[in-house]
Amino acid sequence: MTIEFVSILIVVVLFGLLVIGVPFALGAGAIAVVVVLTHFGPDSLFLISSRTFEMVTDYIMVSIPMFVLMASLLERSGIARDLYSALQYYFGHRRGGVLVATLLIAFVLGATTGIVGGEVVLLGLVALPQMMRLGYSNKLTLGAITAGGGMGTMLPPSIVLILYGITANVSIGDLFMASATPAVMLMSFYILYVVIRCRIDPTLAPPARPEDLGPRPDTGALIRNIGLPLAVTLVVLGSIYLGIASITESAACGVLGILISIAVRGELTGKLVMQALKQTMVTSGIVLWLVFGTNALIGAYNAIGGIAFAQSLFAGISQEPWILLAVVIVVFMILGLFIDWIGILFLTTPIFLPLIRQAGFDPIWFGVIFNLTVQIAYLTPPFAPSAFYLKSVAPKSVSLSDIYKSSWPFIVMQVVALALLIAFPQISLWLPQVMR
Repeated sequence: MTIEFVSILIVVVLFGLLVIGVPFALGAGAIAVVVVLTHFGPDSLFLISSRTFEMVTDYIMVSIPMFVLMASLLERSGIARDLYSALQYYFGHRRGGVLVATLLIAFVLGATTGIVGGEVVLLGLVALPQMMRLGYSNKLTLGAITAGGGMGTMLPPSIVLILYGITANVSIGDLFMASATPAVMLMSFYILYVVIRCRIDPTLAPPARPEDLGPRPDTGALIRNIGLPLAVTLVVLGSIYLGIASITESAACGVLGILISIAVRGELTGKLVMQALKQTMVTSGIVLWLVFGTNALIGAYNAIGGIAFAQSLFAGISQEPWILLAVVIVVFMILGLFIDWIGILFLTTPIFLPLIRQAGFDPIWFGVIFNLTVQIAYLTPPFAPSAFYLKSVAPKSVSLSDIYKSSWPFIVMQVVALALLIAFPQISLWLPQVMR
């Protein structure tokens, strides 16, 4: 069989397996085994195991369960709820203020957890009922929660950036710094959109009455309950930015710091720790199995010459670098409609990254470009993971269709941010250059 026929067959079979409900990781892994067996025989199966072993023995991979554990501990403590109550009190008397507070919370959670699913669910449990009670428009609140919750991929400790850094063999610290300014820009777009919409149509988000905002937060309690965990997060990220500690070391210190913070709050219990550990095992297991499956498939495809074929195919599209970049982004977005970002990352990076480097583009900048396309994929149906996360905790009166419809203005803002980042690469590259 020619490499062209094998490539088409792999794509058709993979999507066929997804349609009938086979998990992507298992489908990709099974195809990898079949490809190796049919081309090289049973004795060559070590190609898959050796590639998987090489991945799991990478020291940086330890940071993934550490950051997931840090996120799980934060979710189960009352830190996010206390911070939300405080911001709601100070912003809620303004038109749309509770929604602005929700977006600010989303930004803070994104910088402390990096887990989109947990962030969207937490906002859906804490913020959505309050805004519905205050009479906020569902179209505005649902879209803001799904879009704001997706900020976990843009801000450190983003698992997207960690796995991209491992795959592309670039500095994860530089990736963290490069994504910071685009993340602030995107969140600013969201907040401006909410403020402008509420000015145009005041009925979308009426100001809250004083009795709806609760008592004034105690300053001392805020410092004790919220200041310490936020300080831990800043120290963790600062140690990465400044090169004081590695990603893995910072992640482990972050877990310890959050445990101490929860203990100071008087919330540290055996049940909380066990629940956090269980969620960490489940989440890390899902991530790692996706890594194993896609990594095995791309290794098998590379062994039969598939990556070289795919690179030549895309390189032949145009000699103009910007056209090549546009095609790559379109491929990312199309794949994002159907499969998870981990699959997209491991299936496409070995093909596209050499072409991107050859075209003269910075791989750090390209990593942020990929990250922004992941943001879009989290909101675009039919896959739209953020919509499903929110639906799982939203009232029955909120349909999946309602969530889809509310997301489109935020998707447009994400596309605008992506266009600006493409047109002005220094938006992301200035901070890594300064820190060097």
